[in-house]
Amino acid sequence: MGIAKMDTRRRQSRILVTGGAGFIGSHTVVELQQCGYSVVIVDNLSNSRADVVDRIAKITGVRPEFHEFDLTDRAKTEAFFASASDLDAVIHFAAFKAVGESVRDPLAYYRNNLESLLRVLEGMRRHGTQNLVFSSSATVYGQPDELPVRETSPVQEAWSPYGSTKQMAEEILRFSVAAYGLRAIALRYFNPVGAHESALIGELPLGVPNNLVPFITQTAAGLHDCLEVFGTDYGTPDGTAVRDYIHVVDLARAHVTAVARMIGGKTRSDLEVFNLGTGKGYSVREVIDAFERVSGVRLNVRTVGRRSGDVEQVWADTSLANRELGWKAEKGLDDMMRSAWKWEQALSRSRSAGKE
Repeated sequence: MGIAKMDTRRRQSRILVTGGAGFIGSHTVVELQQCGYSVVIVDNLSNSRADVVDRIAKITGVRPEFHEFDLTDRAKTEAFFASASDLDAVIHFAAFKAVGESVRDPLAYYRNNLESLLRVLEGMRRHGTQNLVFSSSATVYGQPDELPVRETSPVQEAWSPYGSTKQMAEEILRFSVAAYGLRAIALRYFNPVGAHESALIGELPLGVPNNLVPFITQTAAGLHDCLEVFGTDYGTPDGTAVRDYIHVVDLARAHVTAVARMIGGKTRSDLEVFNLGTGKGYSVREVIDAFERVSGVRLNVRTVGRRSGDVEQVWADTSLANRELGWKAEKGLDDMMRSAWKWEQALSRSRSAGKE
């Protein structure tokens, strides 16, 4: 499903993308710029690299404005918003995002993920930016009682500090839009994977990956001896955990659609919530099989015990986003694995050339 191009004869809408050098953020910046938006990135590069900005420019022909600082720094964040009062909307990605890591260091997650959101909301309130698209997560549902999960499904007790921060962030948004006249859209997305077709940007976790697909591709590239599968005794058809995987480009396009909805005054309430996924659950084993099928690489797989904080299975009902946003995920699991492998191969060539 395509995205309408902006009429560039009007002033370009100016969008702040926090965490815009990261995995989902960088793909969203590409899609925004290709639709005619002017983009400003703020990123502290804690889990990304500065050369991503150059790669975005190579894909789109436009170099986004880039500021490197930490949004938990109140003074720097206030100074930024004071100098950027012409923002039409903010897309807030900046957050720590690894479930397992959050279990090991919960205070770091509460401090970073909540404080950065508070600083952004304070800046918006003081300097007249009304529209926020928030990067939420399916982890707010915990282990749901019924599948697929709908936006009206109960928010269960969080299974990890990461999920807890997303629940708390949505509560902060609920009260803030009511108090300060802001508007927000919270996008609860499931498991983003894959990479841009150019293989210039993709998922690049620093250190050992916490997510399945980069661990698969790095194992295939020889960076790890084996792929660990956490738990094979779940109550699923093959015993491995089930997730709704979504291609990162599909996900990025949903953010562009959400921004256009807000700027165009088409929201139905001051806080809207949408699930973003494919509406289909895939097991860890199915993801591995799909990768081996499209890549021709056989993986050395080792099964280990369940990982703390992981839920058994979850996938989305996306009918609300399909209907209200006019958005639908278009890329299938093979597309996701193929693009992820193409990205990993590009990284391998760069490493061999001494560029990584």
